[in-house]
Amino acid sequence: MHHLDITGLEARYGKLAVLSGIDLSVARGDVIGLIGPSGSGKSTILRVVMGLLAPSAGSVKLDGQTVNYGNAADLRRLRDRIAIVFQQYNLFQNMTVLQNVTVTPTKIRKRPKQEVEEEARTLLAKVGLADKLNAYPDQLSGGQQQRVAIARALALRPEILLLDEVTAALDPELVSEVLDSIRVLAQEGMTMMIVSHEMGFIREVSSRVVFMASGQVVEEGPARQIFDAPTQARTQDFVSKILRH
Repeated sequence: MHHLDITGLEARYGKLAVLSGIDLSVARGDVIGLIGPSGSGKSTILRVVMGLLAPSAGSVKLDGQTVNYGNAADLRRLRDRIAIVFQQYNLFQNMTVLQNVTVTPTKIRKRPKQEVEEEARTLLAKVGLADKLNAYPDQLSGGQQQRVAIARALALRPEILLLDEVTAALDPELVSEVLDSIRVLAQEGMTMMIVSHEMGFIREVSSRVVFMASGQVVEEGPARQIFDAPTQARTQDFVSKILRH
């Protein structure tokens, strides 16, 4: 049984179809790299999985159980097990780094404050921010703020972490520090789905790469196959342009 199974998934923004017939499975420990041109539906898959956009058809199963996105209890259970990090950091500006990471586990999940703070310190050390616990977001670089956002997501103890273009808003010199944090998570076996234009990173870290275009999965396979020997003409065209530039 796969950890996450997406079958026949379709989604729309109004009358516009943005996903069509998506079939995708994720095993525990998989790192799935989602690539493709802008507007291909990569980020939309993550939004549908998280329940931020209702699917118009198809199903999402977590450990074999179908998620009913119209049911509030089902949605809560899903979000107890899956977390997402967006391009924008969305940190609370009036809270310290430590407070940003601990507020949801303590206030919403009602976990003991001391336990949560100890875990948060460990997570912040993991992403290289052990010395920034008492800093406020406006005292941090963009890369540091994004690493706080990653630690905040991890503080929810997710089984699956969704990363949606987490380096897209960063200056080039800040990208590597965020990618280094994600590398550590991959090495530790965190199950992830990553949408990114950082092709070298996707190739390095992904156990499987999914190429999308026009709201559909065109091709998927090991990173080496997708980047070095794609079988579909659309994938070949995309990869050749990347390599050429």
